[in-house]
Amino acid sequence: MLKVTNSIHIDPDELQETFIRASGSGGQNVNKVSTAVQLRFNAKTSPVISSFVFNRLRTLASHLMTQDGDIIITANSHRSQDRNRQDARERLVDLIKKATIQQKGRRPTKPSKSAKTKRTDKKKQRGAIKKGRGQVSKSDY
Repeated sequence: MLKVTNSIHIDPDELQETFIRASGSGGQNVNKVSTAVQLRFNAKTSPVISSFVFNRLRTLASHLMTQDGDIIITANSHRSQDRNRQDARERLVDLIKKATIQQKGRRPTKPSKSAKTKRTDKKKQRGAIKKGRGQVSKSDY
């Protein structure tokens, strides 16, 4: 079981892992061993993911999610296959944790009366400075 929160536990059978060859560091190993991991998790059909969490996942991980609701995470930053598997699973858990957090609604506020007057006073002052930069008359020569 992959524990995300106290109420969300992902069954390992729901995860599909495919191993691909990774580019980058690894020396001769890069050409011989498939160390990169591509993790697939179908959030749409998963019984542990609620519709609220799925909708948040769709907004948070839109670049990682397919039309069918599959989240695809590719991990290839480490040289060992096992460490890449752990990294991909950790990234999935972090992503789902972020989706479970409900954001507070924004309460709209208005600027105070003194803030409005300060703003208009500064604008008038700046306008007066710019007005003073006008064309020079011939009498000023």
